[in-house]
Amino acid sequence: MSSVVPTRKEQTRKEQQRSRLTRQRLMEAAVECLVEYGWSGTTTTVVAERAGVSRGAQLHHYPTRAELVVAAVGHVGKVLVDDILAAAEKLPSGPERTDAVLQMLGDFFSGPLFVAALELWVAARTDPQLLAAVRPFERRLGRETHRLTVGVLGLDDSDPAVREAVQGTLDMVRGMGLANLLTDDSARRQVVLRRWAKILDATAR
Repeated sequence: MSSVVPTRKEQTRKEQQRSRLTRQRLMEAAVECLVEYGWSGTTTTVVAERAGVSRGAQLHHYPTRAELVVAAVGHVGKVLVDDILAAAEKLPSGPERTDAVLQMLGDFFSGPLFVAALELWVAARTDPQLLAAVRPFERRLGRETHRLTVGVLGLDDSDPAVREAVQGTLDMVRGMGLANLLTDDSARRQVVLRRWAKILDATAR
């Protein structure tokens, strides 16, 4: 009985797929550990155990903890941004849309990804190696959330007043996410964002 021997191309494709799955498991585990244990408790060993990946495989893909966690937050952030874009298609149009978008952003900036990213930002203040990795990520996240907000609201970002209003909105929502770390601030956040949606509409429309 003859057996089919995989070609080199097929072997390479399978290896690449295994590699992608390993990286994905490591990144997802890293974010979970950041939320659960914080930066100090998120060691590469803990992440590898959570992901069910060998220590050697973890080191092969991400030699340092900083590389691993920054890649992890970036990866999960992209997934969540894609989810927000998909969810935005189902939001109401008309005068209720701005409020719906801001409530969605409020949930985004009070969710696990924001908690994980905040752990990185705080730790990076006194860790030069981590700061070098986090700074480009933080700038990219800021640009992407700004572009996303402008896009889902259908605003003209070439208008300086509109650009400043959107950036002020994101700064405010981030601050609310920070306040939410210590106590559940969701009820007050909903009221404030509802009122702010009217101000944003008056400024940007």
